[in-house]
Amino acid sequence: MLLGLNIIPVKAVEEYNRLLKIGIIQRFGTKPTDKIIIKATPGDKLTLRFKTPGGEETLTTEKVEVKIKMKPLEKPLLKERLILSSHRSYENAEEDAQFWKNKGIEVEVTQPGRWKVWAKREVYKTPLLRRWLLESIQAHSNTNVYLELEALKQQPTAYWNMNGYTYHRHELHITAGKNEIIINNQFNQDTAIPEERRYAGSLKLKPNAYGTYTLVNNVPIETYIRGVVPHELGAWPPKASLEAQAILARTYALKNLRRFAADNYELCADTHCQVYKGLDVYPETDAAVAVTRGKVMTYEDELIDAVYFAVSGGVTADFNDLWNGDERPYLQPVVDAANNIWDLSTNSLASEENFRKFMSLKKGFNEEGWIEFRWREVVSLPGIVSYLKSYFRQKKSPFAQFETVKKVKVTERSPSGRVLKMNVETDLGTIQLNKDEVQNAFWVPWSTLFYLDPIYKPDQSLWGYAFVGGGFGHGVGFSQKGSIKLAELGWSSDRILSFYFPGTELQPLSELVTFGQK
Repeated sequence: MLLGLNIIPVKAVEEYNRLLKIGIIQRFGTKPTDKIIIKATPGDKLTLRFKTPGGEETLTTEKVEVKIKMKPLEKPLLKERLILSSHRSYENAEEDAQFWKNKGIEVEVTQPGRWKVWAKREVYKTPLLRRWLLESIQAHSNTNVYLELEALKQQPTAYWNMNGYTYHRHELHITAGKNEIIINNQFNQDTAIPEERRYAGSLKLKPNAYGTYTLVNNVPIETYIRGVVPHELGAWPPKASLEAQAILARTYALKNLRRFAADNYELCADTHCQVYKGLDVYPETDAAVAVTRGKVMTYEDELIDAVYFAVSGGVTADFNDLWNGDERPYLQPVVDAANNIWDLSTNSLASEENFRKFMSLKKGFNEEGWIEFRWREVVSLPGIVSYLKSYFRQKKSPFAQFETVKKVKVTERSPSGRVLKMNVETDLGTIQLNKDEVQNAFWVPWSTLFYLDPIYKPDQSLWGYAFVGGGFGHGVGFSQKGSIKLAELGWSSDRILSFYFPGTELQPLSELVTFGQK
């Protein structure tokens, strides 16, 4: 059994279509122009419930517009957080959180952009306690820990107008008679174009850990998966590929309910969790969800880390190629081809020579023909400087003060070819970058499966580098594009899943005694 697992009883499948709490709008109130229009479906009504000094109040309407008012504060409010670490991925943030817990320090994992580990606010709730902890940690030579200070002169407050009255409330619960609600989202982190979508279940607007609001969709898991599969894999891949994706989406959700505990919900609706778009569904994907109802992937009767990505580049990655923590025996390198075209046991891709030879191969792989399978991105030295400085500023690192880059070199690869360590020679000395942080630091690589070719000016001085690689995403676990090819070859969903997750089992929840959440 993996370390740190809490064992939770599992109910029978039909009883276990539990409600999930999905943060579908995560930073509402960042701007004073933020607005969400929430509507009932034709012929239906919304019921709004919220607390007042006199108790709970209920309103009925066909539409409500929730807006933001920036309320001035009588005096500036100092927000202070003790940041213990910052990460590209939740997996590494969680592993670092466990490191601090083992030292007796209470922490919480948050996501105010990058994933961060904070000293737990409820425990270290005074400036004196936070400074005592900071000084104690720094006394043990940890210089990456810092206090984040923010002086707030105004506070975003949610409000709506109805029946000639303006309601200012920090929480709002919304239900509909037909159990479907339409959202016209005029606050969207990815696009300025308003999007109108339908969601099953209920909604709740609530404060989050960052001084803004999250709109949470409370939705049964099987309905949630209907809104995930077509937006992760597409609506028209072969049946077996869709079924495999549905099983993984269900497993992933149940395994990751802890991700947003600091904000009092469970999962987000974007690629930091799984892409979820409500009732934007299709008959083909609905059929895959229905036929796999209640089925999950397990290893030794525990839910697996059901991670997946778009394109591997020809070989999947070990869990520890990207993330820190305990080994997952079922997440190991797999050559992404139906036939044996490369033997990793005798030709490890940790060798630069073997790796470049492997990357020259373009035929016989499951992902052959996809644009992400092989790629080349060119970046100048000034471009590299710009990317790196932005990355280090986000991390509050002293390395953000460097001015020039002299050389970039891959210094260690994993047996799957993934970059484990890179050195960047700067005017401040050599900076080492590790694992998935490489993608954050340079921006241009589509994955960590790449090598570097220097590019020189006519006078033979270094101009920049070509990042030559393959794959899109972290590369651990299930290749979405690879599964399509295997399904076209006639492989069943069970066989596809066993290929990408060797040693695992497909089980209905009703046969499991327990499942684990790290």
